[in-house]
Amino acid sequence: MKFRGKLVDIGCIQHFTRVITTISKLAKTCTLRITSHKLYFILTEQVANGGVRIWCELVQGNFFDEYDMEGVNKEEANEIYLELIPENLARSLRNVVQLAKSVKIKLTKKHTPCLTLEIELPSLTGHSRIVLHDVPVSVIPRRLWGDFEEPEMPNFDVSICLPQLKILRNVVDRMKAMSNSVIIAANQNGELALKVHTDMVNVTTHFKDLSNPSWSDEHGDGASQKTTVMGSGKSKFAEAKVDIRRFAQFLAGQQVNPTKVICNIVNEKVIHFFLLHDDLSLQYFIPAVY
Repeated sequence: MKFRGKLVDIGCIQHFTRVITTISKLAKTCTLRITSHKLYFILTEQVANGGVRIWCELVQGNFFDEYDMEGVNKEEANEIYLELIPENLARSLRNVVQLAKSVKIKLTKKHTPCLTLEIELPSLTGHSRIVLHDVPVSVIPRRLWGDFEEPEMPNFDVSICLPQLKILRNVVDRMKAMSNSVIIAANQNGELALKVHTDMVNVTTHFKDLSNPSWSDEHGDGASQKTTVMGSGKSKFAEAKVDIRRFAQFLAGQQVNPTKVICNIVNEKVIHFFLLHDDLSLQYFIPAVY
């Protein structure tokens, strides 16, 4: 098993750092899946205990100038699964990202398996200096790989594009002081509502004139059935009550400046956020609370 990648372009280094920082704000631990073409950051918590699910997918060719990996079995299982603390990886990159000339990431064996970051920095003498960071990881055995499969796109009732995340974050931060939960409601007529109901106060914030994604156009015929449940009336709302801290955590953690963030609602069951960027996608599932 081996893995080695090198980032040289400063824009790619900064973007990769933003991705890792986003993951670190959403998950204390996660699984890094390494394949020949992509990197995946995965979190699967127990939904029964209010846990969230994260699936972040990066095309390695959009980040790395050099990339070489060899999985557990080159013919049948050419993949590597590692468990790590993303904050450790983010911290190693965050402090030097503005200065780095290059970043090498290697899977190494020290006292424990590590992702070793070899960061090339300029110096006053004109010669480069190298800073090393070892991020401990655990190798996940092949028999457990089935626990980290890509989540299925939910058969949602409503799909809507969110307004600017900064605006949403300001609203949710205020609501967080009132309640532990928030109701997210939307319809196929471009309307979104955030609601907080308590014994003391009822607060609703409305957003109008938002767009509703056309999944049949973007994702083929198979996705055209996703919104049939609410299709009988575009003005009918689907909603789910979720842990407001989870929602706030998602909004506060975004560092990647997505081109679009889609919110899919399975009525009274789950909220599915689909964050899209030119070179990555991130899915975030929050189960409903009752």
